[in-house]
This record gives sequence, C-alpha cells and structure tokens, in this order.
Amino acid sequence: MKNAVIGNNKQKANLIVLGAVPRLLYLLQQEASSTELKTECAVVLGSLAMGTENNVKSLLDCHIIPALLQGLLSPDLKFIEACLRCLRTIFTSPVTPEELLYTDATVIPHLMALLSRSRYTQEYICQIFSHCCKGPDHQTILFNHGAVQNIAHLLTSPSYKVRMQALKCFSVLAFENPQVSMTLVNVLVDGELLPQIFVKMLQRDKPIEMQLTSAKCLTYMCRAGAIRTDDSCIVLKLDHDLKHAHELRQAAFKLYASLGANDEDIRKKIIETENMMDRIVTGLSESSVKVRLAAVRCLHSLSRSVQQLRTSFQDHAVWKPLMKVLQNAPDEILVVASSMLCNLLLEFSPSKEPILESGAVELLCGLTQSENPALRVNGIWALMNMAFQAEQKIKADILRSLSTEQLFRLLSDSDMNVLMKTLGLLRNLLSTRPHIDKIMSTHGKQIMQAVTLILEGEHSMEVKEQTLCILANIADGTTAKELIMTNDDILQKIKYYMGHSHVKLQLAAMFCISNLIWNEEEGSQERQDKLRDMGIVDILHKLSQSTDSNLCDKAKTALQQYLA
Repeated sequence: MKNAVIGNNKQKANLIVLGAVPRLLYLLQQEASSTELKTECAVVLGSLAMGTENNVKSLLDCHIIPALLQGLLSPDLKFIEACLRCLRTIFTSPVTPEELLYTDATVIPHLMALLSRSRYTQEYICQIFSHCCKGPDHQTILFNHGAVQNIAHLLTSPSYKVRMQALKCFSVLAFENPQVSMTLVNVLVDGELLPQIFVKMLQRDKPIEMQLTSAKCLTYMCRAGAIRTDDSCIVLKLDHDLKHAHELRQAAFKLYASLGANDEDIRKKIIETENMMDRIVTGLSESSVKVRLAAVRCLHSLSRSVQQLRTSFQDHAVWKPLMKVLQNAPDEILVVASSMLCNLLLEFSPSKEPILESGAVELLCGLTQSENPALRVNGIWALMNMAFQAEQKIKADILRSLSTEQLFRLLSDSDMNVLMKTLGLLRNLLSTRPHIDKIMSTHGKQIMQAVTLILEGEHSMEVKEQTLCILANIADGTTAKELIMTNDDILQKIKYYMGHSHVKLQLAAMFCISNLIWNEEEGSQERQDKLRDMGIVDILHKLSQSTDSNLCDKAKTALQQYLA
C-alpha cells in the first residue's frame, strides 16, 4: 500500500474510497499489533494526508488526530516519529482546525517532553506549534507550558530544518505579544542572548527564509518595546542588510514584471496573491530609486490588463501614489510611470476621472516639453488617451495647458513617435461636431497650416494617413468644413491622395470627400459642384472599378450622394 500511494493522488483517493483509513487506524490502535506494523500504518496514513485537501477531510472524519496523539504515548521512537510526521502533515493543512491540538490539556506538555527525543521530533513538533499558534490564547498556552525554554536551544541545532522550525515558532509566539517578547530578550542559549542569535541568522550567507523570519522576530520584539528601536543590534544590522533587502525586493518586482508582461492568467495570479498589490504600491515610495523603479515596472506590466485596470487598480487607488511618483522622480522612473499613466487614462479605466481631477493635464503637458523623447511620447500619448471621447471641458483644458505653440512644435518634432501621438491627440480633440466646430473656430488657421505642412513634407505613409483622417474629422464639422472648402491647396492635396498608389491613403482621402459631399447637410449642393469641377467625380468613377473592395464600396457610396 505504501509503495502504491507515494506520489500518486489517484491511488490515495482510491484507497480512501475503498475504506482503508478505518482499517489502518484500527491496526494502529490494536495492542496486539507489532510496533513495526503500527509504524507502517502511520507512514501510509501520513502519505494519504499528503494528497488533496479532500483526503485530509476524510482522515479527520475518521478521527485520526486522537488516534495519532494516543500513539505518541508509545515507548518506541520510530513509531512516535511516524505519528508526529503524519500529525504535522494534517495540522499544516488549511482544512484542519487548530483547536484540535488544544482539546486535550495533556497533549501540549507531552509534546514538550518529546522535544528532546530526536531531531525529527524537534522538527515536526515545532512545525505543528508554529502552524497551530493562532492568536493570544494559543500563545499563552504554549508559553505557560515552557515553549520558550524548551525551543530556545533548538536554534543552535546542527539540523537546518530544526533551526528553521524553531525560529518560525518564535516568530508566531512573539507576534503582537509583549509578554513573550519581554521574556525572549533575556533568554540565554549557550551563553548568548536570543536577540544576538536572531541577528546572526540575519546574515547574508543564511538562506533567505531564515533571514526574513529572524527579521520578523526582531521586528515583533521591537514593536512590543522589548528591544529599543535605536538598539545597535537592530539599527546596525538592518542598515547593513537594507541594501541587500533592497536588492531582493528589486529582483522580486522585476521578476513579477517579466512574468506578467504578456500573460493575462499570470497577471491575475500575481494580483490575487495575498497583500501583493499593497506590497507593490508600498514599493512606489521606497527610499531606494532602484526599488521604486522596479515597483513601477511591475505595476506597468500588470496595468496591461483591462480586467485589472477596472478592478484591483481601482480598489487599491494605484493612481494616487503613481501621481506622487510623477511629481518628482529621475527620468528612468518617469518614463515607466508615465507609460503606466497612459494605461490608467484609457477610456474604460475608472481611475481616469480622479487622475484628471488631481492635476494630470498640467503634469502631462510639462512632460511634452522634456528633452527626453520617451517622456515627450508618453506625455502626448497620455493626453491622447485623455482626449478620447472626452467632454468639451477636458479638451479645452488640454488645449489651454498645452498651448497652440507647443502643439505645433510637437507636430514638427524630429521623433516619429511624438509626431504620430500628437496627430492622434489632434484627431481625438477633433471628434464630435460641436467640439470640431468649437476648436476650429479658435485654432482653425494654425491647424490647417500644420496639416498642409505635414502633407507636403517627407513623412511616412502612417503619418500622412493620420493627417488625412484629421482632415476627414474637420470635414465632418458643420462650420469647420468650410475651412477645407475655401482652401484650394488642401482640396488639391485631397485629390492627389485619392489617386495615390497606397490604398490606406486613398481611403483616408475618400473619407474627407464623403464628409464634404454628404447630401443631408446644408450647402452640400455647392460643395458637390465645386468638387465636380475639380474632377473629383471622374476619380470616384475610376475608384468604383478598384480591385480593393473597401475602396470600391466607398467610391460607390460617394457617387450615390451625387445621384440622390
């Protein structure tokens, strides 16, 4: 049975269903059973407990704990160790109520007595204590039965596992407990005070788990007032290890950032890890620049998730510390933080509103003036997201804060990304008719000038397509379209791009024409006549024969406006 169930959850479940547990417990408790048989039974039960939580529930239902505790009264050490190993596995399962350890008042003193028997009894009993010590009542019971004195000398055990479990015991005993903390300060182990031993366990050559747990013990003792916060053992040690701790945190944040970069399921797992978001958010205000940068990178990676932007990022009000970071940080942090802000300003993000209210517009407009192209891109990108489907007031705020001078400076930026995002911003500002007409009535002349310059310049197809899309938006305005109709230079450019070799540019130019000739709008007849005289209708006939179905359909739709 033992060999069949080791590492095989299916076999474990099968044996439990077949009723093996009551039989094994019967043999375990029979006086007639040999010690070897009892030990084998305890080993098999321990293996079954290593399976799923349902396995543990089945074992608990069969009253395994009283049977195993009874087994601890045996004189045979191997049998005791097997019972303890099984008890350890059961008590460390989340489905086991801790109270079961404290039901019989004779159990704790007996476990204390067994601590001296072997390194295995020490390891398993300390592990049981550290898992079953939940709250002041349990701390008091263990303390009153001499836990501190009985466990202290285990901190110098030759076995790492024993040292580690003993250390965990002290961390749960001292947690928010002044009585235990005050006692720990004066305990001597091999002529050395306990706090000194904890400090030694903080050293860099010790495993991380040991360093963290001993730091916990010292922290709890500090909080309880047992060690002064300016005590040299705390200050010097923590100062010395602060750099190391920073390196560890930085590495952890970087790892999470990489893990969450392209996988939604992993992002979800990271965010659902207990206290994870709080830890990352706390990382934003770390003294170490490297840790702050890694924490921002981590959040940036997680902010790629639409689901998380709507939920966790809102629950933890991530935007608040982020805005603080953006106020005063080195460029390397600003680049990542502003990139993350772009995500928080997407139209479905609930953080968009509070970010706007906290003065983001001025901050972002400031970034667009940076000498660093990455910051200029992020500043303008965030403004572009902010302007998407925004109300008139927000658009007016952006234009006022940015200033037309700066907007046109960005439209002639040498960085292609800055130019593309600025065109994206302009396109988002010039959407919905009342907004288009309002903006064009105040900034029309400069915008038309900038559009002309870009269409005449040596720019990529993407840049020219965006620019023609802006013209199409202007052509959709009620009064704004007149700025195109009275500008023969622009009309000739639209005509030129209708016959361009690139379909995307032809389509964008076609949008402009469709918006200008649309029948149901005032003045459409005059506009249609003017464009016919320019030869636009001939081009439409030609395009209606295009092999590109999209272009063909758009041309036919436009021609119908002439026939209506």
